[in-house]
Amino acid sequence: MFKSYFTTALRALKRNWSYSIINVLGLTLSLACCLLLFLAIRYELSFDKHNAHAEQTYRLISGNRQSTEDRWQAGLPLPALPALRNDFPSLKHDVTMVYRLANVVVSVRGRANVATKKFQEGDGVIAFAEPEYFRLFDYTWKNGSPQTSLNNPNTVVLSERMAEKYFGAGNPIGKTLRVENKTDFVVTGVVQEPPTTSSVPFSVLLSFASLKQFGASTNWDDWQSTYGGAQIYLKLPNAPADQPMAAAQMDKQLAAFVSKYHKPDDARDLIYALQPLTSIHFDTRTDNYAKRTVSKEMIWAMALIGLFILVTACVNFVNLATAQAIRRAKEVGVRKVLGSSRGQLVRQFLGETGVLTALSMVLAFIVAQASLPYVGELLNIKPGGATLFDPTVIFFLCVLGILTTTLAGFYPALVLSGYQPILALKGKIRASGRGNAQLSLRRGLIVGQFAISQLLIIGTIIAYSQMKYFRSADLGYSRDAVLTVLIPEKKPGQLESLKAKLTGLPGIQSMSFAMTTPSSSSNWTTGFRFGNSDKEPDYGVLMRPADTAYVHTYGLRLLAGRMYQPADTIRELVINEAFMKRLGFQKPEQVIGKLMTVNGEEMKKPIVGVVKDFNAFSLHQHIEPSVLTSYRDQYRSLGIKLAAGQTSPEAISQLLKTIETHWNATFPDFVFKYSFLDETLANFYKTEERMYLLFQLLAGIAIFIGCLGLYGVVAFMAETRTKEVGIRKALGASTAHIFGLFTFDFVKLVLVALVLSSPIAWYVMNQWLQKFAYKIDIAWWMFALAGLLAVGVALLTVSFQSIKAALMNPVKSLRSE
Repeated sequence: MFKSYFTTALRALKRNWSYSIINVLGLTLSLACCLLLFLAIRYELSFDKHNAHAEQTYRLISGNRQSTEDRWQAGLPLPALPALRNDFPSLKHDVTMVYRLANVVVSVRGRANVATKKFQEGDGVIAFAEPEYFRLFDYTWKNGSPQTSLNNPNTVVLSERMAEKYFGAGNPIGKTLRVENKTDFVVTGVVQEPPTTSSVPFSVLLSFASLKQFGASTNWDDWQSTYGGAQIYLKLPNAPADQPMAAAQMDKQLAAFVSKYHKPDDARDLIYALQPLTSIHFDTRTDNYAKRTVSKEMIWAMALIGLFILVTACVNFVNLATAQAIRRAKEVGVRKVLGSSRGQLVRQFLGETGVLTALSMVLAFIVAQASLPYVGELLNIKPGGATLFDPTVIFFLCVLGILTTTLAGFYPALVLSGYQPILALKGKIRASGRGNAQLSLRRGLIVGQFAISQLLIIGTIIAYSQMKYFRSADLGYSRDAVLTVLIPEKKPGQLESLKAKLTGLPGIQSMSFAMTTPSSSSNWTTGFRFGNSDKEPDYGVLMRPADTAYVHTYGLRLLAGRMYQPADTIRELVINEAFMKRLGFQKPEQVIGKLMTVNGEEMKKPIVGVVKDFNAFSLHQHIEPSVLTSYRDQYRSLGIKLAAGQTSPEAISQLLKTIETHWNATFPDFVFKYSFLDETLANFYKTEERMYLLFQLLAGIAIFIGCLGLYGVVAFMAETRTKEVGIRKALGASTAHIFGLFTFDFVKLVLVALVLSSPIAWYVMNQWLQKFAYKIDIAWWMFALAGLLAVGVALLTVSFQSIKAALMNPVKSLRSE
């Protein structure tokens, strides 16, 4: 029986090969999209799930009750770790601090203690950790022990990849690394590389007992200062024990903990809270060591778009199958007269759909496999993080195939199998006509198809406009033609030596040493006291330590006063407009000469200038109160403004070689690293850029699939209305009239789809824009443009068949009459 069904299905598909190709192509694209989106969603949802105690593990974060924005930070004061162990004895071995290092040099020493290899390691690679770290985070050990390998100072545990990178294929145990050219660490353990789906992805773990010797960013007794890379993780028991402690209980006790250790003024608005390890990857309020967060809304949006595209392909199938129903009416009549039941006919037609779907599944797998590297790069999926050759993925594809067969084939099977044999054999069944249920269904499905397509088009247009705004928004300073070079730990005179070597180079207009560029992901927030107040306000200020050339190099605008005088320490202050207004002043001149203290210092410093506001963060956040001041020990970068006319690739390449030569001569033990400011700023919006590109791609695929179906329906209409067209032409109808006959109805359907999709698109994209402090306004022209694009695509799709029908010789179409 099944062989008969299969053979008959193949014959029917071969007989209608053009429509079969359209269906296979649409289903292949939709299934490939669904498969790739499933891989991406599975990858995102698997973050941190590899840890055995993931559900019990939390990160401690802090926030401000009075903040108008939902902002939290992951960094905590260094003394918080011993205090937690003291106040919560049950957590003594289940709480730990991870202290990240970023942009540091690791060197392998050879004979005579000379560095033979140097490696510049970026973020998310190196951290100080305790043995307790391995009670919370799972690593597979190759050598060493999680209990003892990091017990002693100056020890390090490496992943296999990093061990091979530093020492080659030999056994690294007992070998020595030097970090930042000041501290040696002996390798005492080797582990497998952490999974790519980890928010704590460190592959070089230094003993926490060495941190004091190495030098932390803040004082070990300082409860006010925090470093974002110093994060505390803890594990709570999930079953009754000697001292049971649920997350809700812990949250309540943390309020008392804050009051106990922080100053009353600070504790008034400070909150400590538990953040589940399994939600870190999805919490866009806070950063993480992997520098990667994806909102749950984005994940569900991807799933919904995948479903939309699948539905669009199934709609094509239904449209074409119902449109061709009249062709198969006599076949159905004959089968029924010969004894076929309706159930047998349903199985027959579902079998035809199943054959098409099976072929599409095979092709979709091939297309998805070929596209996986590009999609992985687009969605920031690390190599090896997603594979199609996985039982779960294969099972999903099979389920998807069954679902597709059901969605695409069930209704047409019911329609075809429900024909009355007498009417079918007499040819009295019509494919169209006023009040025809099938025609109404096809129109409704076309509207649904194009509503989905226009939803994606509108989303793409709005996302493009927001991305364009990111690239062109006035940040309060110049971002173009600025080169930033990392400065390592320095000795007296090295900055001056480097500046002297670079001064006068023809490609350099100006340069400035500073902690960071005006906009940066590395920020220093501290408390202050203004005037004669003995209390710090409930908000802090962003510190921007920099030399006196900072304003000129980055194009900041001085509104009043002057720049501070050159100095190695904090002597004078320049503030921004936001800080001035927060202090209660309306004009910049009013705040000049006022005194204040910053960073816990006792001596008051004068405010000597006010600069126009500039964005210290990305455009996701509002402008914060900021302070510019001199502070040589905090200078971590050199900003170089390129001279006008010296920005050609050849000139920049030559200048970079010269700068690198002088930099290496000044810092011979370190690795030269540079970036362009505009590229650094673009990294702030990587997530949005990926979303925009994904919308672009999926919108294009949805439109293409929709047009395939539309083309098939119009082609069938042109074929079934051949004699009608011939009669109309014989009676004097023009080519334009015939063209309009075929296109006008479809244009109306596209416009109806625009009306239906516009409010949904507005709501969804307006919610997305709410994430940004600075954003575009959604304008009417965006919807009009989407409508014009959809109408234009629809017209192009139907025009070939319409013009072909309009130009046909009426003698040929009527000769059989």
